[in-house]
Amino acid sequence: MSSRHADEQSLAAMAAKDPESPVVMLNLLRYRDRAESGHGVDGMTGEEAYRRYGQEFAKLNPRFGGEPIWMGLADTTVIGDEDWDVVILVRYPSRAAFLSMIGDPDYQAIAPIRAAALADSRLIETDQLLPTSDR
Repeated sequence: MSSRHADEQSLAAMAAKDPESPVVMLNLLRYRDRAESGHGVDGMTGEEAYRRYGQEFAKLNPRFGGEPIWMGLADTTVIGDEDWDVVILVRYPSRAAFLSMIGDPDYQAIAPIRAAALADSRLIETDQLLPTSDR
């Protein structure tokens, strides 16, 4: 199963929560070997196309506050049977900021690049349970 687009029910459930609460989105990404044609990334690998999406996404950060706080290669899956290429954590100052971004025409213009780059993905809303350590 390929998941590359936001689910309307999930977005509605997210919108029903405290709009001012900060949120960290967990991104699990699996690149296509070759990006899907017709989205301005023709001839690129999935990874190259996702980098292009990342460059465009970075331009939106001042408006919506999306801040990548951790990015790494996905290695061995110890429990489960899914394989991912990259894991990214992106913090938003509020749910409202994230939802505003998803509905924004400028973001919607670059979302097809993300979809063209990825064979599969997950985007999971998270709420922090434990305080951060000051070690």
